[in-house]
Amino acid sequence: MHYTKPSASRLLQLMEQQIVILDGAMGTMIQQHNLTEEEFRGKGYLEKTPEYLPDSPLQGNNDLLCITRPDVIEDIHLEFLKAGANILETNTFNANRISQADYSLQNKVPEINLAAVQVARKAADCYRQQIKLEGLPSDQPIFIAGSIGPTNRTCSMSPDVNDPAYRAVTFDDVAQAYREQAIALIEGGVDLLLLETSFDTLNMKAGIYALESYFEETGTRLPVFLSVTITDASGRTLSGQTLAAFYNSIHHAKPLFLGINCALGAKEMRPFIEELAHISEFPIGIFPNAGMPNAMGEYEQTPEEFAEIMEEFASQGWVNLMGGCCGTTPEHIRALIRQIKDKSPREIPRLNGSDDQEITESKNETTGVPFFSGLEPLNIMPDTGFLIIGERTNVTGSPKFRKLIMNGDFDSGLAVSRQQVESGANMIDINFDEGMLDGENSMTDFLNLIAAEPDIARVPVMIDSSKWSVIEAGLKCIQGKGVVNSISLKEGEENFLWQAREIRKYGAAAVVMAFDENGQAATLDNKVEVCKRAYKLLTETVGYAPHDIIFDPNILTVATGMEEHNDYAVAFIEAVRQIKEHCPGSLVSGGVSNISFSFRGNNPVREAMHTAFLYHAIHAGLDMAIVNAGMLDVYDEVPADLLELVEDVLLNRSNDATERLIDFAENYKTEGSKKTKKDTKWREETPEERIKHALVGGITEYILEDTEEVRTQFDTALEVIEGPLMAGMKVVGDLFGEGKMFLPQVVKSARVMKQAVAYLEPFMEEEKKQTDRASRLPKIVMATVKGDVHDIGKNIVGVVLGCNNIEVIDLGVMVPCEKILETANEQQADVVGLSGLITPSLDEMVHVAGEMKREGFSLPLLIGGATTSAAHTAVKIAPQYDHAVAYVPDASRVAGVISRLLNPKTKKEAELDLLNEHLRRRQAYEERTRERKLLPLEKARNNRTPIDWESSIIDKPGFLGLRDYSVAVETLVEYIDWTPFFYTWELKGRFPKILKDPELGKEASKLYQDAQNLLNEIIENNYFQPKAVVGFFPANSREDDILIYTDESRRKIQTVFHTLRQQAVKDHGKPNQALSDFIAPEDSGRADYLGGFAVTTGTEVEKLADSFEEKLDDYNSILVKAVGDRLAEALAEYMHRQVRCEWGYGNEEDLSIEDMVREKYRGIRPAPGYPAQPDHTEKPLLFELLDSERRVGIKLTESFAMSPASSVSGMYYAHPESRYFAVGKIDRDQVADYAERKKMSVAEVERWLAPILGYI
Repeated sequence: MHYTKPSASRLLQLMEQQIVILDGAMGTMIQQHNLTEEEFRGKGYLEKTPEYLPDSPLQGNNDLLCITRPDVIEDIHLEFLKAGANILETNTFNANRISQADYSLQNKVPEINLAAVQVARKAADCYRQQIKLEGLPSDQPIFIAGSIGPTNRTCSMSPDVNDPAYRAVTFDDVAQAYREQAIALIEGGVDLLLLETSFDTLNMKAGIYALESYFEETGTRLPVFLSVTITDASGRTLSGQTLAAFYNSIHHAKPLFLGINCALGAKEMRPFIEELAHISEFPIGIFPNAGMPNAMGEYEQTPEEFAEIMEEFASQGWVNLMGGCCGTTPEHIRALIRQIKDKSPREIPRLNGSDDQEITESKNETTGVPFFSGLEPLNIMPDTGFLIIGERTNVTGSPKFRKLIMNGDFDSGLAVSRQQVESGANMIDINFDEGMLDGENSMTDFLNLIAAEPDIARVPVMIDSSKWSVIEAGLKCIQGKGVVNSISLKEGEENFLWQAREIRKYGAAAVVMAFDENGQAATLDNKVEVCKRAYKLLTETVGYAPHDIIFDPNILTVATGMEEHNDYAVAFIEAVRQIKEHCPGSLVSGGVSNISFSFRGNNPVREAMHTAFLYHAIHAGLDMAIVNAGMLDVYDEVPADLLELVEDVLLNRSNDATERLIDFAENYKTEGSKKTKKDTKWREETPEERIKHALVGGITEYILEDTEEVRTQFDTALEVIEGPLMAGMKVVGDLFGEGKMFLPQVVKSARVMKQAVAYLEPFMEEEKKQTDRASRLPKIVMATVKGDVHDIGKNIVGVVLGCNNIEVIDLGVMVPCEKILETANEQQADVVGLSGLITPSLDEMVHVAGEMKREGFSLPLLIGGATTSAAHTAVKIAPQYDHAVAYVPDASRVAGVISRLLNPKTKKEAELDLLNEHLRRRQAYEERTRERKLLPLEKARNNRTPIDWESSIIDKPGFLGLRDYSVAVETLVEYIDWTPFFYTWELKGRFPKILKDPELGKEASKLYQDAQNLLNEIIENNYFQPKAVVGFFPANSREDDILIYTDESRRKIQTVFHTLRQQAVKDHGKPNQALSDFIAPEDSGRADYLGGFAVTTGTEVEKLADSFEEKLDDYNSILVKAVGDRLAEALAEYMHRQVRCEWGYGNEEDLSIEDMVREKYRGIRPAPGYPAQPDHTEKPLLFELLDSERRVGIKLTESFAMSPASSVSGMYYAHPESRYFAVGKIDRDQVADYAERKKMSVAEVERWLAPILGYI
């Protein structure tokens, strides 16, 4: 961003050197002067300009004091300068015509603002003169920020609850007010503009539009500081946006600072400034209130308290600018400076350019992800997948919606919008292009109504019209970052560029139709050429980020009977592929229903056409489409005969394709059937004994009628739970504790208990109305931490605890820290339990422990999961929390641990034991770290795996690129490695020997039979559809990196994988390995290859598991997930076998399934996050290369866990010398080298590689 104000370069330099200090609260300081009405009116001013001062009261109009009492304002500025402020805000928060109209002073806005700048400048000059006269050195840079408040009206909300479409102020009103005020401030000589305290993002967007228009017209550009107000702990603005959605909405302004101020104190603001620091590409500012106001509206937080809280934000490296808002005085600013004087600012984009006024364009602009927003953000990550744009709110495409709107029934129209969102639309397309409608007013009213419906407004809006006036009316109503549909070159370049610039100023992305001056592009070549031309104009002339360009190469109708239309679908699909190649970073969309207009009235055929068309278009690179989510089928579930006919038409595979599909469609019908079957036996003894027997045996058949029979014998339903049911569960718990019952049996018992309790709940609710009696069981809040989707182990622990009379509140997976702690407080939990499977979860657990300490928790914290360990708990987690932290390696121990920690008689002893155990492990870890010998990285590289590349045989794969596979479950059964399955259930032994184990064999056999029965049911009902994507790529190594080329010419690098090298000192003759050792170096002259894969059992695993959970059947739910995981691993094994054959060398194998399970073949398939490559951040590179989300539906969480959880991914190495190994501990030199190679900070690399760091 190039600034024309010379002072901008000094401000940029200051930002590099220190945390910039903003002043404090002007209003608070004015209040201390207790000014009267006469003083606000100003005697001298009144005499000079009586016609401008109305008879209405002016007391409280602080901005006017810049004219009537400039001495007061100047003194306040001086006090903040003496405290050490670098930036003075002009006293102009309400100096706009909308706010000043309340005092009838709207015509005095320019004069007030000019006076305010003059007062601030005078104060700065006076301060400098004082310093000079006193002979004191001062290197305190001073800048004047023109303060522009949000006005006292809102563009996004109606003041009338009975008329939600009404607005007291329009976008144009607010934009004009901002513009008028900004011009006066700029003419007065401010150094930057501060749009602050934004409670409605649409107001701020109006201000941005006004500033950008003025900058464009005049060639002037000042730095802009934008600051939002989060109104409460919900983390949203008053108008309903989340912080991340706000960020997306104003990103186009490219502010010099982006901040948060007002409404909250620093303590309450903490989670939001942390979030902003993690998502923002711009320097961060914070100026909170002096705590929260008391009952009298006064701020009581002392300067020392304020500064202490703020110091943490600086220490965390979250901020570039700090100051104060309501209640903060010069003493608050002075105390703040004392606390942070030695703190470094948050790292900001590197400055370049000879005049130091250029900030480099962010990575997100050129190579980053696309982003949009409604009330919530929509960031298109590599794992986000195909986007559905709801099409039913379109009067030209939906007869139902058109009828509603023509009848003025906008409320029912809203229901259509809601249905689209509930059906999975990521965005909604809204169109009012109907000759009998007032398009501008209809668009405005409808969008205003949507703004009042958070369940609809949470998604971004696509404003769809062929009339620019309607588009602009829509842009003035959406506070999020939406999309304009559409613009084109139809009317020439000049109009196209003007509209594009306007859209950019409104902060929206643009759909660009493949039209030019010659009309609609119908052929492949024409589509691609028009899009390439538009791309060049938008990126090079207007400065669009490529991801704000969405091309629509025109989906046209096929099967019309006209031969020239037969290639329309093929042309579109290939156009998508070529546009993605020639217009990098751009997106491609289209209106899908157009393709099937020839079959209107025949929904089954249309659904099949849409499904098949999208399947091929998405594989070509289609990012999104306007489509009715309710008219899509699963590609693999389209009947084979219909699919073949549909694809013959779409892909133009035969001359008579249209006729054959028409004939078939006339008689096409769908049928379905369902079968269920159940057997029952067993009835005897008393009801209490029957319940106990059912619980121990895990028998559900008669539990409801037995529970009802027992209920009639007790006074209350609660007594049934506390009596027979708990007695039965006590037997289960005792047997489990004695090793006489095993985990699978316990889970079955819990299923019976859940069903009985669910039956009794309505009776208990009725009883609660008649009595205050309550039963209090120990309570644990459990969660799989943020970023992780694995929950089998956690679910098992929950079942075990339930069997031990502990109430379990399971928050599920991907649970943020705030939710865990909030629930623990609300539920008055006794224990918190954290679970995780992937290594990034370890860091999140450390964060949760630290937050528990910061918020004053004293509950025991339990840690568990596959990647956790006693050592990590002791070294990393326990030091973050001042109370009991217990590592629980398996479910069998958890009840005993909790019992000791909650029992008053054993609590202190248990806590002391944990403390001593952690201390012992920390000391042992530190001793091992000191004794550990690590080689310098260069020496380790010199001891790489010795491979003679000149004589090595390198097999070329049978194909290059990507292929998709669907594999039947029955094919995979023989590839299943059952040993880990039994370990999941804590039956530890190798399969099949475990089935004959004297102690475990009986239960293991039952479990194995249940798994076989489940597999048979899955196969018979085709419940799961395992899928895989496999790719082969030209590759060579460079040091410890692996280069992936776009093609065999090896001239262009597509991506780079980064590997880590062992640094431990090895015995003589043993190499320090890295995965790159197994790929031929680029200077060897040899052409090598790397494979990649991603396989999944599919989302159907979770759906089937959830169906059992809904029936309170934990046993079968966990069984489904465990079998799903085994099938995913089996699919990985099966695909590796196919890959070895495809690569050529596998055809000579003569291996049994057991040999394959034991990896006796040539080659390896390591994965990011595992010992040979412990870095999970490499996974997105692999997923992007494989197009995994689109092809097989596997997404990555923010911590790079795979979802669905029953998924496996990795890379194929074929060299005969390739071996699995563990990188082990690494030293600082490799961390620094790795950070440089990956263009990450050392701190970020250390966070992701924390488990393998060889230093403390």
